[in-house]
Amino acid sequence: MQSRARPTGMLAFTMVWIGQAVSLFGSAMTWFAFTVWAWEVSGQATALSLVTFFSLGPTVLFSPIAGALVDRWNRKRVMMLSDLAAGLSTIAVLLLYASHSLQIWHVYVAAAFTGVFQAFQFPAYSASITMMVPKEQYTRAESMVWLAQSAATVFAPLLAVPLLNVIGIVGVMSIDVITFVAAVGALLFVHIPQPATTQAGQQSQGSLWQESLYGFRYILTRRSLWGLQMVFFFCNLLDAIVFVALPVMILARTGDELVLGSVKSAGALGGIAGGIALGVWGGPKRRIHGVLVGWALTNLLGALPMGLGNTLAMWAGASFLSAFFTPLINGSDQAIWQAKVAPDLQGRVFATRLMLSQLPIPVAMVLGGVLADRVFEPAMQAEGSLVTLFGGLVGTGPGAGMGLMLVLCGLLGVAVGLGGYAVRAVRDIEGILPDYDSAKEMAAQTSA
Repeated sequence: MQSRARPTGMLAFTMVWIGQAVSLFGSAMTWFAFTVWAWEVSGQATALSLVTFFSLGPTVLFSPIAGALVDRWNRKRVMMLSDLAAGLSTIAVLLLYASHSLQIWHVYVAAAFTGVFQAFQFPAYSASITMMVPKEQYTRAESMVWLAQSAATVFAPLLAVPLLNVIGIVGVMSIDVITFVAAVGALLFVHIPQPATTQAGQQSQGSLWQESLYGFRYILTRRSLWGLQMVFFFCNLLDAIVFVALPVMILARTGDELVLGSVKSAGALGGIAGGIALGVWGGPKRRIHGVLVGWALTNLLGALPMGLGNTLAMWAGASFLSAFFTPLINGSDQAIWQAKVAPDLQGRVFATRLMLSQLPIPVAMVLGGVLADRVFEPAMQAEGSLVTLFGGLVGTGPGAGMGLMLVLCGLLGVAVGLGGYAVRAVRDIEGILPDYDSAKEMAAQTSA
């Protein structure tokens, strides 16, 4: 009776979302503060990139195991555990800093520790949304999640700068700890139902190792989900190459860090605007259109003009439009998976999705740098091998080769997005795969 008296449905999700958004904001301020600190201590960008590496690596590696455990455990408690672990990590770093004992390697350890628990956070949070929100509100809920991420990207550094001058890093980290308490408090106050066990869920049970691999088997045996995942894999690969090449291209062409910062801020504002627009609209009835058209538009209006442009106005506009369509892509995609995958399987399946979506990032980091330094930049200098073909398009000299990379990535991204319509398994995914709560799906599970 006590759980029934707690908020449920969209109200419960909104309360959890507020708690998670506040926590995300606090974490973003702490990240900004330690970016400043790490630069002051080391004077090297490598130190900052290693923090990202030690944070992302454990998240990718532990995702399959985390997904299996999320399906076994209470998802609300898993989210609380993840928030508490992140809070403890911040407290440990805070105490080391306050005692003048903090070193860079301490931050690496803290990032890895937090990264392990982040592997649990995504599948638990995503699967909990399925249980709290009606399926017609899935896209709107995901737009709110993206809105919180974009808002933290824009406004957390703006607030962190004056706070660092007034209360210092210790004060900023103390605020971060309070935001973790707010996130856990919101979870304590609401009721998140646990999913009922389905026939497919029973058949998937086994050892932890078997259940960890189940997400891969589930996706591979459903051609439509595998095709959708491959659209994201290749588009994410291209997007990550753009992410690597864009800042270097802008600095090579302008030498002005303020221009780069302005372009990044425009992108974050585009994400906020896109999240708000999607929240009001709710997304297309056929969500696959949001995915495929969204990918085509974000490349056609984003990566392509970024590579062609040579002014702040053009880069900022392209950055804004590219990010504007990102909530539509992610919200529509997430809504499809939430509707098609039974809730008691979502921890494993969503964790596998996370792992597969992260795999292109390290590949792109290496591939983008090698292509820029050894292929495209030399080829677009004076007398370069590609100047005759593309010099009139992107110019020549420093940054021109990376501009050409962005143009090609943009064109390929449009092709992958629209190419999804040529594959029936992807184009008609919402008709081919029944919703997990449909009579057809329930009958199939019963006879299985």
